[in-house]
Amino acid sequence: MSTTTTTPAAASRTPVFIALQTNDISRSIVEAIVADNPEATVAEFPAMIKIDAPGRLVIRRASVEERLGRRWDVQELHLSLISLAGGIDETDDEFTLQWGARA
Repeated sequence: MSTTTTTPAAASRTPVFIALQTNDISRSIVEAIVADNPEATVAEFPAMIKIDAPGRLVIRRASVEERLGRRWDVQELHLSLISLAGGIDETDDEFTLQWGARA
């Protein structure tokens, strides 16, 4: 019998993802994600945009507002959200996905 143990460092690099419906607002969200998360990769599908990142992915309100050209509430993310993987930490200024303890 074998067991697998995940160290905190390994858990911090476990991939996370978010998938959004393809629409004008989510395109701005994706632009903000890519700008703020240099390791993120984007895959576009006919009705969905999926963003993967190793360990952690942050969506910053200020970055999205800059691209939208208007005030944006982080809760608006839920209107385009299809799926995600990772633990969620949500504030008025950021939506963060990651596994394990917050860094």
